[in-house]
Amino acid sequence: MKKQLGWVLGAFLFFLSLSFLPFSLNAAQEAPGMPSLVIIGGSLRYDNAEVFNKMIELAGGAGAKIAVFPTASSSPVKNGQQTVDAFKRYGADAILMPIALKNIDVDYKVAVNDPVLIAQVKSADGIYFIGGDQARITQALYTETGDRTPMLDAIWEVLNRGGMIGGSSAGAAIMSTTMFKNSVDVLSTMKVGVKEGGSIDKGLGFIGSEVFVDQHFLTRGRFARALVAMQAKGYKLGIGVDENTALVVFPTTGTVDVIGYKGALVLDLAETTTDVAVPQFNLRNAKLTYLDRGDQFNLKTKTVTLHPDKLNDVKVDTNDPKYEPYFTEELFAADILENTAVVDLMANLIDNSHKEAIGLAFTQAVDVPEPDLGFEFKFYKQSDSLGYYTGTFGGEDYSVENVHLDITPIQMGQPLYKKL
Repeated sequence: MKKQLGWVLGAFLFFLSLSFLPFSLNAAQEAPGMPSLVIIGGSLRYDNAEVFNKMIELAGGAGAKIAVFPTASSSPVKNGQQTVDAFKRYGADAILMPIALKNIDVDYKVAVNDPVLIAQVKSADGIYFIGGDQARITQALYTETGDRTPMLDAIWEVLNRGGMIGGSSAGAAIMSTTMFKNSVDVLSTMKVGVKEGGSIDKGLGFIGSEVFVDQHFLTRGRFARALVAMQAKGYKLGIGVDENTALVVFPTTGTVDVIGYKGALVLDLAETTTDVAVPQFNLRNAKLTYLDRGDQFNLKTKTVTLHPDKLNDVKVDTNDPKYEPYFTEELFAADILENTAVVDLMANLIDNSHKEAIGLAFTQAVDVPEPDLGFEFKFYKQSDSLGYYTGTFGGEDYSVENVHLDITPIQMGQPLYKKL
């Protein structure tokens, strides 16, 4: 009888493990000591235990030494110390690196060459960049000729030996080889494009040269400006993360886990075309994938691994003959750049009887470049479009794969409307 019970228990545990197999395999790939990045979309709350604990875990666990760089901040001492204190509350041995361009009693040009400070960074298990202005980070850590300073070499040494590099907002923007230099207005970027050394500049490139990274992505509608930068610089893959949310990236394997409050948007331009006869920004057949918290993506294979609760709940497949759409209303977004509009529309479209949806981006301000120039965003489903839904978390949570997007310049009326 005991043997039978033991066999039943063993079988139960085996099949239970199968239901979580994708995550078990990825956990094995993400071995201890593997270089890791924690890319946070900004506005990281100090009570976000999941993100702070993950950074400390990747840096080696309780007692891990985290070097906090307040370089981007206009109040580096105050804001940097607040972050140090937060790390300490979660069990890390955090230290503040006195490297900033303003409001600090240390010359950053001296600090980035200081052997004592460099030795402190080299002995760290993890590095963290707080938010602010990302141009301050690159100005401090690159020389005037664009070379790495000894301090930046030390940071790379931490990553290459298996350490963790994290950053929020400005600290996320620096992760790719190209970054937006400042908080550029999205619609203006679509109208006038990007300029090297102006709106965009050289990032620190921790994620590698193939992936573009941006932050505050859903809250501020920045997916559109990312598309402009990616097209200009030849990126085929981009990923943007929302506020109080993090991408946990293992550059060696390409694995990306989404943790925290919201989610991330993947931009795939591998099959995108542009009408070069049209001078304004335009594109055809971009593919957008929304990853919710708990989902996983591989930057090398472009494969999605869903949170188990979504994988075992409702699959929304428009190619399935038995598919019955939940939504039936025609979709139109008057401002596709507003807070979370793009992912709300994608979730509605994937589970909708209609095959496409339209969003607009425009302004009625007259004191801006080309005030009557706007853009039409046409989102549409193809055979590779899929959705997944769960109500497990208490809301209506969707993950969406491969919604296609065309962007076309349009002329808006001035004024857009008149009172009767």
